[in-house]
Formats: sequence, structure tokens, C-alpha cells
Amino acid sequence: MDEPGGRLPAVGVTGVGVAAIRAAESSRPDRLFDDPFAARFVSAAGWNGTRGDPSRRRHLSAWIAVRTRFLDDVVLDACAGGCRQVVILGAGLDARSFRLRWPLGTNVWELDLPSVLEFKERVVRSEGWQPSCRRRTVAVDLSGAWGQALVDGGLDTEAPVAWLAEGLLAYLTEEIGDRIVSVAAELSVPGSRLGLTVASPERLRAWRGAHPDGRAGPGDYVALWRSTGPEDPASWLASHGWEAAVYATAERSMAYGRSVDEDGVSGGEWSGAGLVDATRR
Repeated sequence: MDEPGGRLPAVGVTGVGVAAIRAAESSRPDRLFDDPFAARFVSAAGWNGTRGDPSRRRHLSAWIAVRTRFLDDVVLDACAGGCRQVVILGAGLDARSFRLRWPLGTNVWELDLPSVLEFKERVVRSEGWQPSCRRRTVAVDLSGAWGQALVDGGLDTEAPVAWLAEGLLAYLTEEIGDRIVSVAAELSVPGSRLGLTVASPERLRAWRGAHPDGRAGPGDYVALWRSTGPEDPASWLASHGWEAAVYATAERSMAYGRSVDEDGVSGGEWSGAGLVDATRR
């Protein structure tokens, strides 16, 4: 097929673009992570990945590389501390169930829309991939009620859990995003972890200023954004019972040994994006 939209909803298509960036990052000698599964998802979607402004693609690639490494570290650190439950919200084409070295007995739940998970499962089955954890998928719409479906899917609400929400909140309204972190808190015992990304408010404001009619060109994923999360993520999460540390993209990039000038994360449209590591109080 020529466009992945024939199989995936609009938000799901963004996952193909993210997979393409992860595949490219994995080919670098100085890669921040290794995702050998990403390229196959892109190929199965039939997407050539050539759309969009080159400068913005460079900024986006830098952001996704850093955020992927950051959230890998969050969840693996939680597991090193004894956590054996991981929930990936809006999992898309995330391959962490397969590519990370999980401790024995780790359970990973992947939550997303039915159509996204169906596409993903077709690829997983055709490739014969085997997860390095006990992997479970839960088909839900995160804009609605999903907590009980997760519990019915085996989540132990009396044990610690690590949550990941990568590139998710921007595609949801503030109200829905607020509900998601609240439900996660309700299902979490103290000491549980939450790793998430917060999109750049400057980026959304700039887009809306440049597109007063709301129209967008091909591949303009920002047109799908509904919010960016709060200006003060730490205070917002504290109101839901999470104690959060918030990191700037450039700071984390430098911590990983990646030149911010080379990859363009020291300024521009992604400078306001945030990386959050929160702990349930």
C-alpha cells in the first residue's frame, strides 16, 4: 500500500513515523538505544517516510531519540528496584516488550486502539518475534474508561507498577490527560513510577498561529495535537499524588553524550518539551 493510513487511524500513523526514526537511530554508531524491530514495522506499513520539512525532521528525530532513551532508563530503573509490572499507555509500535532485557517475571501490558494493536500483532506474528517478558495487549480507547480493562487483564493493584506515556498526552485534551494520570495513580501503590513526555507549548502555539484555519499539509502531526500538558508538570502531577522530576531535552541529550548543537535540541521548536520521571507518593 502507498499510505499507512489505509490500515491505521491518523494517530496510529504517527507511530510509523516514530518507528522510522527509531530505526534510523539504531543504525548510528553512537546510538542511544537499539531497536532492531522498528524497521520492520515501517516496512509493513508501506511508508516511505519522506514527508515533512528536513529541519523539523532533524529536530523531531533528536527529540524522539532522547525521549526513547530516557523512558527506557525510567522503566528499567523501576524494574531494578523490584517492580515487575509495566504498563505502556498508547503503545503504538513500541517494541520495548521485545528489545529490552526485562528481569525474570516481568509483565508488560500494551494499551492502544484495537486497529493499532491488530496491525502490530500481524507484524509480530508474521515475524515470529518472542517477547523478553510476559506480554499482554489490551485494546482500549484511552479517552474513555480503561482502568477496569487493565485490571481484568491481570494488573495487580497491590504491587508496584511502572507506567509509560510516550508522545501520548499531546494527542489528548487536557481533561483526558488529567484523567489518565489520575487513573494511573488510583491503580498504583506508593513507590510506583510514571515516565511521560510533555510536548512543547511553544510548538503548539506557533503552529496555531501559523494555521489559524486549522488546515495542515501532509505529514503535519502537530495538526493532531489537542494539548501539550501543563506549563508546570511537577505541580500538576503533585496534585494527583505523583512526585515528579522534570528534565529538559537538551540536558538529557548532553547527559547521554550527544551534542545538542549537532542534533538541534538546544533551541527551536522542541526546546520546551519535557521529560518526566514521577514516583507515586
